[in-house]
Amino acid sequence: MNKAPPASKLGRTAITGLALAQAGASKLGHKARQMLRSDDDKQAAQEQHEAELGRILFKALNQLKGSALKVSQLLSMEADFLPEGIRRELAKGCHQVTPLNRALIHKVFQREFGQAPEHLYAQFDAHAFAAASLGQVHHAQLADGLQLAVKVQYPGIAAAIGSDLRMLRGIFQTMAMGTTILPRKEVIDRFMNELEVKLGEELDYEHEAAQLHWFGQHVNLPGIVIPKCIDAMSSKRILTMEKLDGLHLDAWLATAPDQAQRNHFGQLLFDWFWFSVCQLGRVHADPHPGNFLFMPDGRLAVLDFGCTNNISSTCSNAMASSWRALLMTDETERNRLLRLAYIDLGLFSDAITQDEFDTGVIPALAELHAWKIEAFQSTHFDFSNKSPYPKTINVQHSKVLAGILAGWHEDVPYFDRAYLGLMNMLKKMGAIVNTNIAWTRQGTSHVSTN
Repeated sequence: MNKAPPASKLGRTAITGLALAQAGASKLGHKARQMLRSDDDKQAAQEQHEAELGRILFKALNQLKGSALKVSQLLSMEADFLPEGIRRELAKGCHQVTPLNRALIHKVFQREFGQAPEHLYAQFDAHAFAAASLGQVHHAQLADGLQLAVKVQYPGIAAAIGSDLRMLRGIFQTMAMGTTILPRKEVIDRFMNELEVKLGEELDYEHEAAQLHWFGQHVNLPGIVIPKCIDAMSSKRILTMEKLDGLHLDAWLATAPDQAQRNHFGQLLFDWFWFSVCQLGRVHADPHPGNFLFMPDGRLAVLDFGCTNNISSTCSNAMASSWRALLMTDETERNRLLRLAYIDLGLFSDAITQDEFDTGVIPALAELHAWKIEAFQSTHFDFSNKSPYPKTINVQHSKVLAGILAGWHEDVPYFDRAYLGLMNMLKKMGAIVNTNIAWTRQGTSHVSTN
């Protein structure tokens, strides 16, 4: 029988303690074996070690559920934070989650509405059709026949968020000791602090309901659908929305869509992202494939607005300036403008000289720069040819950046996460997209049109 996640601090501490012990043993064994391997074997072994650490992490996070598993999902998309081997294992958090049983679901409804779900809706399916990190989703129906999707939060997880993140911070810091796999302590601390704020918002379904209303009122992009929230049947821990008909990405791809369909939905995804950045100034910051539905009428539904983030005009303009600079052919002017844009983004202090930037930053970020602008060097781009995100960074380049990086603008991680999610989806779809947007020409203006 499915169980609730452990609510006691002792139970949750035991899970993380075991994960730490397993990770420590894996690290020691890997280090000892690496000394005996040839250079040709070390890279493969390193990848296996990363995957093993990822499996250890995911097992613990899946047992903790709640905020811990949400961290698993978000970290799987943080290419700047974790190596690919760990991210690949943590990506299981996007779909491999154990659902709760009927009694626990009724307990949440009794606390929120004082009645069982069968009395609130004309029909309610006690078996969840989707399970996520913070809650699970059930089918329901109103008396007038309106089909609903009801998201129910796992009981007790809101109270565990602070202790969970402290435990996870300890896991990451312990794993990071004596290895270059994970970032420095201060980077881990900042990431976890920002994550705690966002998780607090995601655990508040009234906040998500407000975001649904806001996006529903402001999104007028043809082909994009935002589900309507049913306020009378929603609360801080239960969110009732209209149920939209469609398939998630993998199921849609399994229907063997032709190239025209791939291009159509790829363009919708692409335009949705840039419309959000350039027009709305607010992004859907949880961009995994489970949050999109490919509808049979050709529209694209966007789901799960628990994690959104404003993109300030200061950040947006500086990022646009950096992209336009990267697309310049004049190397001297490109580097000059790029340095100014990166200073505005808080990546470097204004004490960095142009020579330090040209000789240190530019070589260190060359592969990343090429990946970022690859799709924007012609008016249309075939994303089946999109290069993978740069996996590693040269050790010498890493030392250079570590010595001069000052931090980042608070909006940048959310933009980067959403952009990486977009690139991954478009590549998986093999879509050919019109990438001729004003962002790369004039700044924050309107998205492309076919």
